Amino acid sequence: MRLNSYDDFTPLKEVILGSATDYAQRLRDLSFDMFISDNLTGARGYYPSITDWRPSADRDHRNEPAKLALKERFLDELVEDIEGLGTQIAQLGVTVHRPMALPPSLGEVTAPGWSAPVTPPLNVRDNTLILGDEIIETPPTLRARYFETQFLKPIFMNYFDQGARWTTMPRPMMTDSSFDPDNLPNAAPNIEAPQDPQASPYDVGVEIMIDGANCLRLGRDLIVNISNANHALACDWLERHLQGRFRVHRMHRLTQSHIDSVVIPLRPGTLLIRSERVLDFLPEKLRSWDTIVSPTPEIHDYPQYEDGNPIPASPYIDLNLLSIDENTVLVNDACKTLIHTLEQHHFTVVPVRHRHRRLFGGGFHCFTLDTVRTGAAENYL
Repeated sequence: MRLNSYDDFTPLKEVILGSATDYAQRLRDLSFDMFISDNLTGARGYYPSITDWRPSADRDHRNEPAKLALKERFLDELVEDIEGLGTQIAQLGVTVHRPMALPPSLGEVTAPGWSAPVTPPLNVRDNTLILGDEIIETPPTLRARYFETQFLKPIFMNYFDQGARWTTMPRPMMTDSSFDPDNLPNAAPNIEAPQDPQASPYDVGVEIMIDGANCLRLGRDLIVNISNANHALACDWLERHLQGRFRVHRMHRLTQSHIDSVVIPLRPGTLLIRSERVLDFLPEKLRSWDTIVSPTPEIHDYPQYEDGNPIPASPYIDLNLLSIDENTVLVNDACKTLIHTLEQHHFTVVPVRHRHRRLFGGGFHCFTLDTVRTGAAENYL
């Protein structure tokens, strides 16, 4: 089919599902530390800040990369759960596309000013934004994911051959100076500021950086969460590029980055939200929609890990669900209360296993990139 995706809830026909195969290690560097702090204004979450996670001897060197080995058993279970997700989506009549395999011997990618291990294309929602008939590769916010969309190129090329537009936003140099150093007054709380950023001959100042998961797609309307100068520059670019085709709405400081575990449109007129406080940040016309408030997760709802490694994802990661249509949603089978809540609102819930969602940072929405839905450029707002 031709590329066509304007929203997250009309009937899903084709989707890209990410892969965790050969995800051997995680790079802890400045870009990672600034990215994963928990989000919603006024809430610290269930764990300490990223600064507190680091051993005391390392806290004065927070920008220096550190590689975190990932346990093989957890990786095997993650791969098993993703394959199960793909099977379930296909059984619902959706065509599932998969990325190219990551060669185990690929090693590091080196760019001017930094290097990082190549990570597999797991959370494919982040580095690509599908708007109608256009693929937009977004400028990465994590160095280790700089070339992640390369593993999606055969799929993108197929859609291009069928008439899709295909655009790549400006690629950042991603030196320490690329990241907004003054974001604390303007950012959602708990975001980390660069500590002693190092000068580089490749510095160009604060750059355009944003993830597709910062955005909420509603037909002709695109809502963009802005928490720092990097996001604001990216929104400038989107406004100019999409002028006359989409309306871009700026939403300030709802979270430090992604919003797909905070506000989720389930159908026209209905939102699933993390808490009532979310409404204060939404565009005015969206505040009038019906809302389903998520039950509060408890710490014992999740696997506990012994080694004290950072747990990137919010405790609300299970709101990161995937809609098959306006009545059918895929939800983590561990979330009994959320499933019951959605069923009370007359949704058909398909439970799917996903064990290590907080450790690896991703849910069903993160793992998927919907490329064909039946929806059009509607005026939902």
